[in-house]
Amino acid sequence: MGAGAGSRRRVAEAIMRGAVTVNGCIVEDLSFSVDVERDKVTLGGRAVELRPLRKVYLMLNKPRGVLCTARDERGRRMVLDILPQKYRHLGIHPVGRLDKDTTGLLLLTNDGEFTYRVTHPRFEHEREYLVHIDGKLSAQDMRRLERGIELEDGVAHLATVAEIRANPPFNYSVIIHEGRKRQVRRMFAALGHRVLALKRVRVGGLGLGGLGEGEVRELGVEEVSCWRASGSC
Repeated sequence: MGAGAGSRRRVAEAIMRGAVTVNGCIVEDLSFSVDVERDKVTLGGRAVELRPLRKVYLMLNKPRGVLCTARDERGRRMVLDILPQKYRHLGIHPVGRLDKDTTGLLLLTNDGEFTYRVTHPRFEHEREYLVHIDGKLSAQDMRRLERGIELEDGVAHLATVAEIRANPPFNYSVIIHEGRKRQVRRMFAALGHRVLALKRVRVGGLGLGGLGEGEVRELGVEEVSCWRASGSC
């Protein structure tokens, strides 16, 4: 029937129960035609949006302390809570996750194919992070991070590790291809270093740029097309 109405079988069952109305009249005919531009349809007393939802592709600079989840029983702040109101009814979800204390680039969309191309391991997209640790890595530490460190879920490695000075308080830049849970934090912890701050600044060819913390922007047509065509940008 329309966005949010459910499967055809469920809609047919609802019509047979008399739970569907069009312009205030109960529908009894399963083949009843609806004008998506003019007619007002309800299902179980709730309005149904007939026009397909437009595909939306967003980049958010996620603040610290915000969860990448659709719901939280403890009432904590979630990424959908900080999106502008105009996006909240479009079925948008985070593309992958950043843990609660990690900041930076987070993509959101209502396009499942886009989500697949960004998150599936087969595409091996680079993810770049800025890291602030307590102390300094030795040359041996940096080699170990790149060659691989044994974690509880197997060997993990960073593609590159580089010391930086241009973005205080961050003192290292790292690039990974994997997407394990809290991978960067766990790898540094294995070397005895605590991560004090972690910020993602790039996914594939998409960089955070000058987007301010808590700000959101829609991706451009060319940015989205890159991912659709090749799984990268």
